[in-house]
Amino acid sequence: MIARIWHGWTKRADAKAYEEMLRTEIFPSIAARNIKGYHGAELFIREDGDEVEFATLLRFNSMDAVKEFAGRDETKPVIYPKAEALITRMEQARHYRIVIAR
Repeated sequence: MIARIWHGWTKRADAKAYEEMLRTEIFPSIAARNIKGYHGAELFIREDGDEVEFATLLRFNSMDAVKEFAGRDETKPVIYPKAEALITRMEQARHYRIVIAR
């Protein structure tokens, strides 16, 4: 199993809107793509000075499934156009093998 972890930040004023977008639009649209090997998402939120940090964790069976989601450059963030206006900065996605899950 592969964990795809991505970090992005918004202004405090935009955090609620971005969280709602993730909950109601972005995560459901990822699930609707029916990518073979996709196993859901988790969202972590942390206040970070004048910004709010969003960390997403998406689970996949393999790097092939990750590439079906993200494209050839699997480290490139997948940002939905509506969300792009809310994000002040972001990191590349990182991928980890999940070795213990309970």
